Amino acid sequence: MNIEGILIEKFDVVHISETFKKREFVIEVRDGEYSEFIKFTSIQDKVEITDQYKIGDEINVFFNLKGRKWTNPQGEVKYFNDLQAWQVHSVKGEEMVSAPTPMPSFEGEDTQF
Repeated sequence: MNIEGILIEKFDVVHISETFKKREFVIEVRDGEYSEFIKFTSIQDKVEITDQYKIGDEINVFFNLKGRKWTNPQGEVKYFNDLQAWQVHSVKGEEMVSAPTPMPSFEGEDTQF
């Protein structure tokens, strides 16, 4: 699944344990005259997927809808839903920023400027 919206909040990475980390972020999805504020969670190696984006950027979020059942110590059953983001792209079609590719060197070429 995916949805487009404006990035309005990015929270800090939270280390739940030595082996598990997560980060939440929120986008605003405009639906006519009303806005919906959708909170996503990114986990583990995906916590950095919003690092290159700033508040106000229009992004396309790819996510999985997750659901869980939990029984508390009193025997009550609780249900939880989570939108787990796994990829983010700019709506403008820009690719993720990567390190520049080094220029090739050619043997015998004068490299002084």
